Amino acid sequence: QVQLVESGGGLVQDGGSLSVSCAASGRTGSIYAMGWFRQAPGKEREFVARINWNGSGTAYAHSVKGRFTISRDIAKDTVNLQMNSLKPEDTAAYYCAADRHYALDYERPAGYEYWGQGTQVTVSS
Repeated sequence: QVQLVESGGGLVQDGGSLSVSCAASGRTGSIYAMGWFRQAPGKEREFVARINWNGSGTAYAHSVKGRFTISRDIAKDTVNLQMNSLKPEDTAAYYCAADRHYALDYERPAGYEYWGQGTQVTVSS
């Protein structure tokens, strides 16, 4: 089992920056990659970013590319998501997830075995 706990998030103005983190514990040796997803009220959960557990290889949703940066702190077993130039449409609950396998369809939430409880990010206009 892998346990994931998100932290960070909060309220920020349009154009501001915010960072969220995800701490992994348990059988972290079984993790292949970590992803960030978000879900706004009334909408489906959508892919945001992904990074391999060894810190190499990243992928981003088109909507956040160039504004968000995913990174891995190997010493702390955490994955961070730095969000810059935030927009009101970025408002959502943000979830981290762990994938134990290599996946071509990594944007699908169903491919991730473990999930955190989520942290809210609200961008005011």
